[in-house]
Amino acid sequence: MKKLTFLSFLIITLVFFACSRNEKPSEIGQARLQVGLTDSPFPDAKEVWVDVKDVEIIIDGQAPKILDGSHPGLYNLLDFTNGKDTIIADAMVPAGKLSQIRLILGDNNYIVTKSNETIPLKTPSGQTSGLKVQVHQDVTGGILYRMVLDFDAGKSIVKAGNSGNYILKPVLRILSLVPSGGDIKGYVLPDSVGTMVLAIQGTDTVASAFTDPTAYGYFLIKDVPAGNYSLSFLPADSTFFPEYRNAAVSLGQITVVDTVKLHQ
Repeated sequence: MKKLTFLSFLIITLVFFACSRNEKPSEIGQARLQVGLTDSPFPDAKEVWVDVKDVEIIIDGQAPKILDGSHPGLYNLLDFTNGKDTIIADAMVPAGKLSQIRLILGDNNYIVTKSNETIPLKTPSGQTSGLKVQVHQDVTGGILYRMVLDFDAGKSIVKAGNSGNYILKPVLRILSLVPSGGDIKGYVLPDSVGTMVLAIQGTDTVASAFTDPTAYGYFLIKDVPAGNYSLSFLPADSTFFPEYRNAAVSLGQITVVDTVKLHQ
C-alpha cells in the first residue's frame, strides 16, 4: 500500500479545511437547535409584520433559557409562505427533554392592507411572557435539530368589532422538529500524529474532521446525512499508512468507530 506524502496531505487539507469542524468530547453534551419561522397564505392583507425579540426554551429540570443565537427583528410573515421559512434562532442547547419553546414579541407589530393602509396590531398584555408552544421531545447531545414554527397569520389576526382595530392573538404550532443527520466519532492512535478523517459515499467526500492531539486523538464529524460511509484516515506523518473503516449513520444517532491504530 502506498503511503500518503506530506504534499498530498497538505493539498487535501487546503481543499477540505473550510468545511471541517472538530469538537471536544465535552461538547457532546449539547445539541444544536435551529428554529425556522413560516406561515400559511393570508389573502386579507398585503403584509403582516411581527416584532420578534427573543426565542426561549425550557429543558425539563432547568430554568428557561434565552437562545444566544436568536435573530431579533421585524419579520413579514407573508414572505414565508408556500414552504418558505427563515431562521430566527441557531444556538447550542443542553441535551435533555425539550419541553417548551417560547417566541417573545415586542410591540411593533402591524399589518399593511391591500389598500396600503398600515394598521398597528394590539397585543394582549399577558403576552409578555412569550408565546408558548409545547414540545416534549428529547434532544441528543452532539446532534443538529431543525424546528419549523408555523405562525398562522390568518388565525392570529382578529378584527375588533367595527372599530377598525386589529388584535394580534398569535396561533403557533410546530410543523416539524427533526434531527438533520447523525454524527461519527472516535479516536486515532498514536494521538501525536495529526490525522484527517474523511467520510465518503461513492466518489463524494461528504464531510471531514481532524483529530485533536490534546484530546487523545479524538475526532467528531457532525451532521452527516443518514447512510453508509467509507472512512479514510490520512495521517500527516508520511511514515504512517492510511487506514480505512466503514460506518453506518442513523438519523439523530452518534456512530462510534472503534479506535483506529495507525501503522508504520
